Amino acid sequence: MKNVDDLIDSAAELAEHGLSKGEIADELNVSRETASWLVERAGGGNAAADTAAAGTTADIHVDWSALGRDSTRLGYAASAMADLLTKEGEEVDLTVGIEKAGAPLATAVASRLDTDLGTYAPAKHQWEEGDIDEQGGGFSRNFAAIRDRDCYVVDDIITSGTTMRESVNAIREQGGEPVACVVLVDKKGYDEIDGVPVYSLVDVVRVDRDE
Repeated sequence: MKNVDDLIDSAAELAEHGLSKGEIADELNVSRETASWLVERAGGGNAAADTAAAGTTADIHVDWSALGRDSTRLGYAASAMADLLTKEGEEVDLTVGIEKAGAPLATAVASRLDTDLGTYAPAKHQWEEGDIDEQGGGFSRNFAAIRDRDCYVVDDIITSGTTMRESVNAIREQGGEPVACVVLVDKKGYDEIDGVPVYSLVDVVRVDRDE
């Protein structure tokens, strides 16, 4: 995708297929507020009013499909992410991927670190409007359980930090201990989230200049 019009078209297509705004945000690697704005624009709604109500006027879209569509390239990225994680912990035997996009990355990272694999589906996938705090996510039973283990957490993008924070807390609620998190791109430049170190291959720093 090269411009905002492409994002609007993609948001419209995803909405037509029944995806929630939280899922659209995940697919397009934007914030929930930006996903709402894109869907509003696609539907001919008052996007400016929606943006003002959300309290945000800018976001950064990250398209990493050049990695995601090729298993070899994805593997190279996973090797770099795994290398970052080796700075933390020697007894970690579980890697948790945040669904959807974090799961394939976590699979490749887990292979390189020789750990078990777990996945977590965050609450944002059910989000449409309003507060999502009361809606919980969940761990897939098709993969490894937390079972009081130390673990790494893998995702593709940190946009606001809400999903990573939710995942860290969910792991702790299961008795596990997140040792470190790793992502492809961190839009906020976190060093840590709730005491857990955060590593990224790319940090994005937005520079606002007064005209």
